[in-house]
Amino acid sequence: MLATQETLDIMRLRYGENFAGSTQAIRYGETVTLNGVTATFHPAGHVLGSAQIAVERGGCRIVASGDYKDVPDPTCTPFALVPCDVFITEATFGLPVFRHPDPDSEIAKLLHSVSLFPERAHLVGAYTLGKAQRVIALIRKAGYREPIYLHGAMETLSRYYIAQGIDLGELRPVRDMKKAELGGTITLCPPSALKEVWSRRFPDPVTAYASGWMRVRARARQSLVQLPMVISDHADWDGLRDTIMATGAGEIWVTHGQEDALVHWCGLQGLKARPLDIVGYGDEDETDGVADQGEAEATQRQE
Repeated sequence: MLATQETLDIMRLRYGENFAGSTQAIRYGETVTLNGVTATFHPAGHVLGSAQIAVERGGCRIVASGDYKDVPDPTCTPFALVPCDVFITEATFGLPVFRHPDPDSEIAKLLHSVSLFPERAHLVGAYTLGKAQRVIALIRKAGYREPIYLHGAMETLSRYYIAQGIDLGELRPVRDMKKAELGGTITLCPPSALKEVWSRRFPDPVTAYASGWMRVRARARQSLVQLPMVISDHADWDGLRDTIMATGAGEIWVTHGQEDALVHWCGLQGLKARPLDIVGYGDEDETDGVADQGEAEATQRQE
């Protein structure tokens, strides 16, 4: 496996030492040559260690974006625009309805609720890798200095982020706390935990969910979420369109999400475009954040 060191570390934490037969770490901006084809890794801005890959041969450059976002994130290296001939883009939020608000305003809603209901616990469902750490960093940016509590499934990756120099403030495992002590606190957990027996340990909890899908009210209602927070680690409709045009690519391959709408938009811009189906891709946060055996065991210990 060829990947950034952070990606290799995270894979090892989530899947164990034998997650790959062999590994090779590569830095952003570093180029390797395989059978006359060069491959260069560039920041994708999705989560810590995420990368786009630019593949080049004979003067033709193809960039595979993977998951990306084009907005600031204090927990990872910002997205780097790479000019290319062919751009393979994700389209998780590839519909005009998906225009993400300022994440700081979403965090302000959470902190306002905490101040309004000091006797209630606030549970924030967030994907375990990247989203949880970003939400914590945004809460700190807003000036919140109290300890933030973590579901067991959040602990390992959050400790790794801290070890990489990401300031998340004081974090505490929630398993050591008594119900009466959790009034007025904020706890991060996998989205699925909001509906589990585990959540009953909190006093009259306010349930929040940080996801781009919270833009769709029906999804928030289905999730029984009281405080939807539209915070995503994927580019929204405007971000996708702006990035496509900025690459200068004449051909666009669209995958992972709402391919048809973005392909149609590309055609209107005079760009050659087609959908690219990749097995194994799903919606953001559709997996509930407990993505591997180690995290599943942590969840069981919490219950």
